[in-house]
Amino acid sequence: MPPGHNEAAGTEPPSSRRLFVYSGGFLRERRVRRILSLAGWEVKLGLPTTADTVAIWGASPTSSRGMRVAEARGAGLLRVEDAFLRSVLPGRSGAPAQGLLLDRHGVHFDPSVPSDLERMLAEAPLDDFANIKRARDVMDRLRTAHISKYNDFDPVAALPPAPYVVVIDQTRDDAAVLASGATPSTFREMLVMAQEENPGMRVLIKTHPETEAGHRPGYYGPEHAVGHVSLMTEKVSPWALMEGAVAVYTVSSGMGFEAIIAGHKPRVFGQPFYAGWGLTNDENPVPRRTRTLTRAQLVSAALIDYPTWYDPYRDRLCEVEDVLANLEAQARAHREDAAGYVAAGMRLWKRAPVARFFGTGRGVVFAEGDAARARATKDARALMVWANKADTLPAPALRIEDGFVRSRGLGAELTPPLSLVRDDVGVYYDPTRPSRLEALIAASERLSPGQRARAEQVVERLVGGGIDKYNLDRTTIADLPPGHRILVPGQVEDDASILLGTSQVCDNQALLAATRDANPNAILIYKPHPDVESGLRTGALGPERERGVADVVAENANGLALIEAVDEVWTMTSLMGFEALIRGKNVACFGAPFYAGWGLTRDFGSVPERRTARPDLTALAHAVLIDYPRYFDPVTRRPCPIEVALDRIESAQAGKPPGLSLLAKLQGMMAGRSHLWRR
Repeated sequence: MPPGHNEAAGTEPPSSRRLFVYSGGFLRERRVRRILSLAGWEVKLGLPTTADTVAIWGASPTSSRGMRVAEARGAGLLRVEDAFLRSVLPGRSGAPAQGLLLDRHGVHFDPSVPSDLERMLAEAPLDDFANIKRARDVMDRLRTAHISKYNDFDPVAALPPAPYVVVIDQTRDDAAVLASGATPSTFREMLVMAQEENPGMRVLIKTHPETEAGHRPGYYGPEHAVGHVSLMTEKVSPWALMEGAVAVYTVSSGMGFEAIIAGHKPRVFGQPFYAGWGLTNDENPVPRRTRTLTRAQLVSAALIDYPTWYDPYRDRLCEVEDVLANLEAQARAHREDAAGYVAAGMRLWKRAPVARFFGTGRGVVFAEGDAARARATKDARALMVWANKADTLPAPALRIEDGFVRSRGLGAELTPPLSLVRDDVGVYYDPTRPSRLEALIAASERLSPGQRARAEQVVERLVGGGIDKYNLDRTTIADLPPGHRILVPGQVEDDASILLGTSQVCDNQALLAATRDANPNAILIYKPHPDVESGLRTGALGPERERGVADVVAENANGLALIEAVDEVWTMTSLMGFEALIRGKNVACFGAPFYAGWGLTRDFGSVPERRTARPDLTALAHAVLIDYPRYFDPVTRRPCPIEVALDRIESAQAGKPPGLSLLAKLQGMMAGRSHLWRR
């Protein structure tokens, strides 16, 4: 059975996989057809036989047409609906779904007939330890990343002071409302009860996202915002809203399911799938639902076993964890990029990649100096600047830099990046001031089990796949001398991490000398920086100076193979120190790179006193590789999670466009004058 496809409890596989449709939506929606195809269905037009199946969309106006054909022809019936984690924007805004609910008995929101989901909840054991653990991790990730069915909201948007009561609105005449037998009077009764049961308490009516977007009206309007009642029409996070709530009221909204996950026992006036299992206070209970479930069991069925999930990056069915990673990346980009940017300090070749990377919202326009600041203010856009050009602007801006798993090819050779960091505090290589990465590393001490598991899997892929920042084809040095081996990675000596992050040992010659002084009997292996070896940046020592101290000069060598072959890595601020740490090697630092000062390295440099947290390596990796950078998929040309970026590197789908080769060569010819063109 492929990932993401789960035969629901009690279903019988059809004798034919032909699926006949009579709704234009099945033909228009390419994503829906693709998911059905991957789930083993062949979408067809025409008339079915008794061995075939007819697909209908939930309880849509066209569903009766398909039901009549199925009954007349003796065919099976498959009810199709969007899965519970759908997209960033609502479907009516044109966003494709992340998965489908394929049900052969009913539809999850209609209690008149038990759906496959209800049968699961009523009859399946739901006691598999692995699935229950996964369900707990899923609940934690939903809350931590602020992921909901729709995700067009700001997780840090201001909320009224707590405590308050939440009443959840729905779109008028929605199928889930009508199936529960609810009417406008049901919503009026719910609002009255919320006030009566919570006298004097502020009541917030949460407007439906499709109502916020102007697609469909809800049941509540300004006329209901009287006294202690107010409309919450702002795009706020459901999870942040739930944190301040003392009670939650709903008819049949999916947000009631999220309220359960958030720890509430909502009062329910309809008959949604999550009612009747001991997790809600039900005004209209479904008599046949008598089982008591835990939150994890409910989530295990509703988000792990029941849906058919789809991964658009790999074009395959997948598990809910993949959907969460994909939605996290897409929602983060949508939220951060919504206002658009004015970008300054961007060299010409970087502009197209930056525009793609941050173009999810209003896009990126380019300007310089005072003009950039004026344009950002005039258009209410965020101001961004390439990090080493920040001093060219008259006021602070978002700093942009390459990420730590960047590409297959050197940045100095103009290879577009797969990852960039966007720092609203400082930048990771500058220890003279705080950065967003520092805050993330400090917070990583409190990783959830699911976050830890994901970071461990990412590190395992990096280590097992031999993936580093640039992923160059380099030779492996054989027959290294025996003894206690120390790798000394050379760096680009005018790099900002050297200029800002070191004070005494500030160049490659001093690094070699300091390492030799501290380790007189060790085997020192010096690896020149790839940009220097390529003639693109400064920092070459020359054979006489290298070999005067180092036992081995590993030219054009595979850095990861060297890390595996040595006992320690001694560096100023090189990223190879971090790459060595996650591979279990001891690391000594003469500077203050982002990974120093947390108790994981031997620090000879001056590290900031503010770095008092003590994360372990897994927590550090989560902050550095998952939380801090953003990733961009060159295949689908959309924001993606790190796992997709790793796929592209492994499949060599992350190289340099041919048109940049000549420009890269010209840049290399000017390497000796980089102080002129890098400012």
